[in-house]
Amino acid sequence: MEQNSTVTEFILLGLTQSPEIQLLVFVLIFSFYMIVLPGNLLIIITIRSDPALTAPLYFFLGNLAFLDVSYSFIVAPKMLVDFLYEKKIISYQGCITQLFFLHFLGAGEMFLLVVMAFDRYVAICQPLHYATLMNRQVCYVLLLALWVGGFAHSIVQVALIVCLPFCGPNQLDNFFCDVPQIIKLACTDTFVVELLMVSNSGLLTLLCFLGLLTSYAVILFRVRGSSSEGKSKALSTCTTHVIIVFLMFGPAIFIYTRPFRSFPADKVVALFHTVIFPLLNPVIYTLRNHEVKASMRKLVNKQLICGVE
Repeated sequence: MEQNSTVTEFILLGLTQSPEIQLLVFVLIFSFYMIVLPGNLLIIITIRSDPALTAPLYFFLGNLAFLDVSYSFIVAPKMLVDFLYEKKIISYQGCITQLFFLHFLGAGEMFLLVVMAFDRYVAICQPLHYATLMNRQVCYVLLLALWVGGFAHSIVQVALIVCLPFCGPNQLDNFFCDVPQIIKLACTDTFVVELLMVSNSGLLTLLCFLGLLTSYAVILFRVRGSSSEGKSKALSTCTTHVIIVFLMFGPAIFIYTRPFRSFPADKVVALFHTVIFPLLNPVIYTLRNHEVKASMRKLVNKQLICGVE
């Protein structure tokens, strides 16, 4: 890093320069975290503590909540702290670290949604073979594969960035470190690197998105002749998954599948992609899952009774 760059820190220009808007965003994000973050932690605790929630569906939902909670700590805490300072600074090493975990956990969640789609396909279209195909060992192998895939994706992003020379300026027009903004500051021709970034992030995201939509379309086509109860349950499950897929992949496609040029909506999309949507994904899924909601109510009521006693 020291050989390729004379820049030791980056100045973050932030979400907005307006103090009033900054204060409003700070209050909204802080309030959102105080409400939704405990809800995600409750989902993880509920799934881990309830013996009735041992099916692969709940195993993956618990991991989705864990990934989203972890992902939410990459950008938001520093963003909230930076609201309190006029000059927002992040070191070069800190910037690369933030970028690594952003893509590591982001890609891991993307691959997890693919695994969850495969799980639902087997459960709905191959119910007689579900117990064999999705046993506990297979679930752990799939979980390991998505972590490895996320790491491989992220390390490629980091390797391409650290090879670039940065000799000034050092102002990032964003509230966090990400590939599109960092590339613009490199003091060399970045055309090839941009193509590699689009291929690694944008194309991969788009292919996974289209694959997921296709898989859910196949599931709905397969159950069209089922009983009304089975069709209703499959439709409810697929609807929930599709909502999460759009929340996760929509902003990512907007950010990474086009040439790295600035658009007015970039910061707003990035805010929802890195701060808001990650914590909403497990909540949306849980609100449509009666078993998890019932188990959460039991756990909360049990804790309240113990507290009173």
